Amino acid sequence: MRFLAIVVAVLVSLDIAPEVVVAQEAATSSQSGAASSTSSRAPIGDNGACDKPGGMGLSRIVEIDTTGGPVFGFGHLKQNDFLIDKEVILTFDDGPWPGSTAAVLKALADECLKATFFEIGKHATWHPEITKQVIEAGMTVGTHTWSHKDLARKRYAKNQERAQQEIEMGNSAVHMAAGGGTVAPFFRFPELQYRPQILRYLAERNMAIFFTDIDSRDFKMHRPDQVIKSVMNQLEKRGKGIILMHDFHRNTAEALPELLHQLKAGGYKVVHMVPKQKLETVPKYDEMVSHQDKLSSNNTRPGKKRRSHHRSMTRHSGAEHFKRPI
Repeated sequence: MRFLAIVVAVLVSLDIAPEVVVAQEAATSSQSGAASSTSSRAPIGDNGACDKPGGMGLSRIVEIDTTGGPVFGFGHLKQNDFLIDKEVILTFDDGPWPGSTAAVLKALADECLKATFFEIGKHATWHPEITKQVIEAGMTVGTHTWSHKDLARKRYAKNQERAQQEIEMGNSAVHMAAGGGTVAPFFRFPELQYRPQILRYLAERNMAIFFTDIDSRDFKMHRPDQVIKSVMNQLEKRGKGIILMHDFHRNTAEALPELLHQLKAGGYKVVHMVPKQKLETVPKYDEMVSHQDKLSSNNTRPGKKRRSHHRSMTRHSGAEHFKRPI
């Protein structure tokens, strides 16, 4: 048995600032990796401290203690779940990216909402100003590897050091891009694929791992209405969960205002996650990223290699980004 400390800040009413409620959650792991977790809860306000007329507002804020590498998201390893019925967490992968990330931030701000962004290290080195904007907007920023490699593939599964480098360079790159802003020790696997030894490594690094409950599959969709339908249909069946989307994709950014409207109309409440600890990087990987960033500044920003990388992330069904939902 292990104990996962979670501090829940609950918006008690329209007029009162968030109240902090401390709850010790017992996570009892079985052989299959499943765990149960419940906590005491104070009343949840409908609109919190939102100053936007008709804005949705957060229902509560959950502080995650990442000690020991807790795992969240019942779509894969069923370990920790602190959501109640009709609660959702908004998460976005693969940013930061010009245009679409800013549009996502605006849609969230218009509803007084916060989300968690799992950023690719290379993208953060190309667009550190956007990473800073995400943090300044009050969002939580986690990491999503250096270059979006599937760590369950043989090349990484058979070489632990290579897998660690992909993770740690992503950590260092996002941390550097943040420019002193807080980066959470929150990690999401590309394509949601993993190997047990990498889970153990992340646990040693005290990084929480986030899978998903509601995979929008927005990377397969070309129209905003398809993204909205995908999310809402899955929520109707499941009733709650961590929603995975991509601020890398314009169709998702365009879908978000209406999706948030439908979430509110459906009685869903948005929960936001913040870290108890800050991400700690490893010096040797900081040096690697610094070297890569110098090369990028000289050769690929904003030249052909960066545009080629963009095409490889979005082009055809054979591209790595499309092989599995991420």
